[in-house]
Amino acid sequence: NSEGPRATGMPAEQILLFAILGIALLLFAWGRFRYDLVAVAALLAATIGGIVPSAEAFSGFGHPAVITVAAILIITRAIRNSGVVDLITAWLLPMTRSTTGHVFGLSGLVAICSAFMNNVGALAVMLPVALQSAYSTGRSPSTLLLPLSFGSLLGGLITLIGTPPNIVISALRRQETGEGFAMFDFAPAGLAVAIAGVAFISLVGWRLLPTRDSRSEGDRPLHDIEDYIAEVRMPAKSPYVGRRLVDLETLAQADVSVVALLRRKDRMLAPSGFLKLQAGDILTVESDAESLRRLVEKAELEMVGAGAGATKPQSLSSERVGLVEAVVTPNSRMEGRTARSLRLHTRYGMNLLAVSRQGEPINERLGQLRFQVGDVLLLQGEHDAMPEAFSALGCLPLAERGLNIGRRSGMVTTPLIFALAIITVVTGVLPPHIAFVTAALAIVLTGELSLRELYEAIDWPIIVLLGALIPVGMALEATGGTQTIAAPILALAGDTPVWLILALLMVVTMLVSDIMNNAATAVLMGPIGISIAKGLEASVDPFLMAVAIGASSTFLTPIGHQSNLLVMGPGGYRFGDYWRMGLPLDLLIVVVAVPAILVVWPV
Repeated sequence: NSEGPRATGMPAEQILLFAILGIALLLFAWGRFRYDLVAVAALLAATIGGIVPSAEAFSGFGHPAVITVAAILIITRAIRNSGVVDLITAWLLPMTRSTTGHVFGLSGLVAICSAFMNNVGALAVMLPVALQSAYSTGRSPSTLLLPLSFGSLLGGLITLIGTPPNIVISALRRQETGEGFAMFDFAPAGLAVAIAGVAFISLVGWRLLPTRDSRSEGDRPLHDIEDYIAEVRMPAKSPYVGRRLVDLETLAQADVSVVALLRRKDRMLAPSGFLKLQAGDILTVESDAESLRRLVEKAELEMVGAGAGATKPQSLSSERVGLVEAVVTPNSRMEGRTARSLRLHTRYGMNLLAVSRQGEPINERLGQLRFQVGDVLLLQGEHDAMPEAFSALGCLPLAERGLNIGRRSGMVTTPLIFALAIITVVTGVLPPHIAFVTAALAIVLTGELSLRELYEAIDWPIIVLLGALIPVGMALEATGGTQTIAAPILALAGDTPVWLILALLMVVTMLVSDIMNNAATAVLMGPIGISIAKGLEASVDPFLMAVAIGASSTFLTPIGHQSNLLVMGPGGYRFGDYWRMGLPLDLLIVVVAVPAILVVWPV
């Protein structure tokens, strides 16, 4: 329904809607519940409260902006699989001689990729490259990873498809004026901001960050597990003689990992869970002291050695078996689940040895720990099985050189299909949602992406978030809520220049986006920008552009964007580290963006 929710303008409806949005904003900031659940709850509350007509409650899921975001996520996955970015990174190596050049190369390259890929997809491609280059140069990952994340966000400002907020803002303009923003309409202001931002990050920004977790010794793991390794012997009296290894692990409730087994002279690393135990077997296990004590008592085992003197972590890997650090990515199958419920060893052949969160090791029972996005895991498994296991789990390997996730195909076909889609959008032959869905279909039909990968590529929480909040955003406008919010800003119009009002709108959008998903921020702040423009009898374009740039400028907190959260663990960052570089970057963006917008999109 193009008319959207009915416009009654009743104060009671506004009060109720503001209450719903206020509670939703607090829940977004709290982070206890996932943002897609909060968005659906807000939609249902608005519908039950009579603000959003029930017939239109789920109309947002068919909105062109939602379809376009889903298609871009699919294409991003195909580009990652193609390995084309791996070729582009070759030019980075000569730039790593100095820290400034290293930061510039990484942040500049990820910004270029992010202009045509999803932000998180571009970051996921570059994150292992950044870590390996940090190891080889002896630099701390904390010096490189936050600039990498910020570079991915800056690059998204350049094109229509660079980030979901741009797609949302274009859809709002189409709804208001009958025509959305074109593919490169964001480039004049967005490119200026991206260039200034990358320059600041490279010259000044990285110097403001703390130096933590320097891993100059090559692929040394983040986790120190020596104190948690022990050796136990399987005596003939044990009731588990003749039973499978998985039965012993089940007894330990996944809190104990058997990382090696010595049988006479044969030493097996990461032994199969279906191996039958024999009397005299010596098991090398990784566990906390309490879990190990319970296992020894219940299975009637004998302690052989414990602590740093038992077995060195270096002996837990070989040509067949490796130790790999991996980070839990957004929308991973692991998020919110435990190693026990996932059956990491029996289903995926992986032993969980350690977990760190926000740079700090977690010493509680690992089998019962619920994984969160950004957790860094130390895993043991067979080299050949790792790529498939990581792909299925939604983990990104950090420490293992040459470990590629997924297949490498479509080096020519995928970029060609994507380029053709962009051309049809730029020339106006097809609207974005039709062009990019067609490209996604072509990629699947040519065999460059499987159907399973297609559905895995879509970040469903983002899709649900957008689909749920679009009707709420329309209700905010229809009930007169946007005018109410805009009124205090319009009251300044008499004595305040337009550029200052534009800057104020951008700053408010930035602050909201730091605690709420950036796409959701665009959905809610976009109509407010339109309302301010109408109140000033001005063009909506500069105000929508200000919202677009503000919504993607999530540099003050790790919770504002998934890219920031993804580097938190590997970089060893704390919550307060983000504003050190983010606050001056936000100020620089306002200084650069406002004049650029007004030159290209006059009021």
